[in-house]
Amino acid sequence: MFKKLRFYWSRIRAGRLKSMWEETLWIYSYGRHYIKPMIFYTALGLVSTVLSLLMSLVSRDLVDIITGYKAGEIIRYFALMIGYGLGSAVVGQLTSYASTYITMKVDARMKNDVFEKILETDWESLTTYHSGDLLTRWGSDVSVISTGILTFIPNAIVYVFKFISALFMILYYDWTFAVFAFLSIPFTLILSRTLLNRMVNNNQKSAQMSARMNSFNQETFSNLQFVKSFDLIRLYIERLKQLQSEFITMKLDFQKMSIWTGLLMTTVGLIVSYSAYGWGIYRVWSGVISYGSMTMFLGLSSTLTGTVTNLTSLVPTSINLTTSARRLMDILDMPREDYSHDEEAEAFEKAHAASGISLVINDVEYAYNTGTKVFEKASMEAHPHEVIALVGPSGKGKTTMMRLILSLVKPQGGSMKLKAGQQDELVLSPSTRHLFSYVPQGNTMFSGSIAENMRNVKPDATDEEIVESLKLACAWEFVEKLPEGIYSEVKERGGGFSEGQAQRLSIARALLRKSPLLLLDEATSALDVDTEREVLANIVKDEYPRTCVVTTHRPSVLSSCNRVYNIEDFRCVILSEEEVKEKLRPDW
Repeated sequence: MFKKLRFYWSRIRAGRLKSMWEETLWIYSYGRHYIKPMIFYTALGLVSTVLSLLMSLVSRDLVDIITGYKAGEIIRYFALMIGYGLGSAVVGQLTSYASTYITMKVDARMKNDVFEKILETDWESLTTYHSGDLLTRWGSDVSVISTGILTFIPNAIVYVFKFISALFMILYYDWTFAVFAFLSIPFTLILSRTLLNRMVNNNQKSAQMSARMNSFNQETFSNLQFVKSFDLIRLYIERLKQLQSEFITMKLDFQKMSIWTGLLMTTVGLIVSYSAYGWGIYRVWSGVISYGSMTMFLGLSSTLTGTVTNLTSLVPTSINLTTSARRLMDILDMPREDYSHDEEAEAFEKAHAASGISLVINDVEYAYNTGTKVFEKASMEAHPHEVIALVGPSGKGKTTMMRLILSLVKPQGGSMKLKAGQQDELVLSPSTRHLFSYVPQGNTMFSGSIAENMRNVKPDATDEEIVESLKLACAWEFVEKLPEGIYSEVKERGGGFSEGQAQRLSIARALLRKSPLLLLDEATSALDVDTEREVLANIVKDEYPRTCVVTTHRPSVLSSCNRVYNIEDFRCVILSEEEVKEKLRPDW
């Protein structure tokens, strides 16, 4: 006994109860919006319980009528049975509808909220989670909570009411049957506690395994071309089988425990039930109760033991709920991006977009969270109608500079500002992103039509505006030949188009937005030299006062640039005309 008390005290000191309470409050923050539907659902459960108890009384009287203890009134009692039965059916359907309504509403609300918060979470912090794990938490964990919100408190109230009302009826008519009903309760509690301890560990392992499997599937389907190109199909099939084997083994181990527990609980239940049945027969033979009363007591005894089991089952439900809540809270408690300067950024754009906006970076310092230094006192600038190039060996910080400019990561020192007019300036932040158009490395086209892809960045764009941006990006030459033009379908990840075509579509999408600043991160790597130069020339000649920064490994781009910065020794060093010409040599 003392060992058990010490164990529970250690768990309390370890903060488990405090953690569960925090998780419960977090769940309540969503459930409180649906208090009225939950009260309605609970009321339906209570009405259903009352109808069930009334049917027990009517059933008792019917049995007594049939066995001769009461004469007449059989039609009235059959009518009552039918009435209560129909009432229970109506309540059951209403309960089902209320259950579906609340679950779907809470699920949709939570998924929308969690989706929004994940998108607004600090990008660098979010990269510690695999996308498959994020999908599991957003999908499975939210569904667990949306269902649990409905089933936990309302069902707890209904089960307690059912237990008390059934116990009252037994004590009122014949208290001796309560003894048999209570015999199984200690066994139920002991076995349920054993099962509960296993369930806590199983839930955690199951969530982790589900995340691993989702991550594996997501990565495999996203990189299907790689898998096929290296002839890795059999290898990946075997890896999936291994993951499935681990998952099945884990589930079966828990299922074995559940089977033995279930058999023991069933055995105890049968012993108690048949003991009560024997006692009922004895009481009938003794003339103390009628046959109808015996059947009623047996049903109520079963209700008592069943209700205890139901109440016990709420404990693992609470474990499921709090485990899923914690997995979501781990993500949502991460630092959020600061959008407090939105109004200031919008005013800045409105005042200066027509004349152009400059990008000025001074003495920036940045290191990865691993401690690896990337920049130290790095400086550069870009102005309207300019194309500025960032060059340097792979892995030296070109893409990281783009992320710094977009405020996806934060510098540890220095300043990064937008400047316009004589003295007006604005510090870069998440609020300034809408001033940029960005074309990252790789294929960023979505499934849907070309027009839908374009309008992702400018929903109100006309067909004429889309065509104009396609012309600037040298994409109209192949789009106009398609049977449906700009309404031709694009498959997932740009399927149906070559890499060069997909890049030109991505550039067109960025140009359509007409943002004051354009960032191209290796965005012309799949284009031939002539097309690449034409695209950059179009950007420069465009009347819109756009400031453009490109990162590149290709020397052919440099001839189209106003300035070239080379990333070396953690700094951005501007190259002289001679150094640029040296890099333009064919052997560079």
